[in-house]
Amino acid sequence: MYYIIAYLLKIFLRIFGRIDVYNKQVLPSNGPYVIACTHTGWVDVIYLGTTLLPSRIHYMAKKQLFDNKLFSWLLKKLNAFPVDRENPGPSVLKIPNRLLSKGEIVGIFPSGTRTHEQIALKQGAITIAQRSNVPIVPVAYKGPNNLKELFSRKKPYLIFGEPIYITSKDKEERLYFTNFLEQTLTNLEKEISNNS
Repeated sequence: MYYIIAYLLKIFLRIFGRIDVYNKQVLPSNGPYVIACTHTGWVDVIYLGTTLLPSRIHYMAKKQLFDNKLFSWLLKKLNAFPVDRENPGPSVLKIPNRLLSKGEIVGIFPSGTRTHEQIALKQGAITIAQRSNVPIVPVAYKGPNNLKELFSRKKPYLIFGEPIYITSKDKEERLYFTNFLEQTLTNLEKEISNNS
């Protein structure tokens, strides 16, 4: 079901123009790894997923998105799993760690929310990569964020950064790499702006 929906969405997006993708060659040839992407709307999720095809991404998504039964069914078919951001429990780490142990790719939007503002990244993405001993790939997106912007043919861009390898499991290193990831994503966003 994942591939059917993903390829249909890819065809749908192509109606509005081709996405420019930079540095995709830096991606590991296969999983496991964590992919951390900037998040400004629901469209970036779809562009990221279709760009990585035939690789599949398992997305962390806020639990409120699963309240609607039909939408919950669709999200689960697209390999999304719910996370309670306000009261994070063991599943916040357990589910992604289990997926990574099976060689899967886990997608995280480390800002924790859809926003255009510069906010401190949460440590979740780094913690998961650190615990599972896998690289984390930073990705920045610029482009349409909703149907109106899609229909206006706003140009989409994705840029991948070099994989980040967490070299230690202590808390100080976690903070360092959280800040490093935040700065890397900022730099990637600037690079997109310069290329667009």
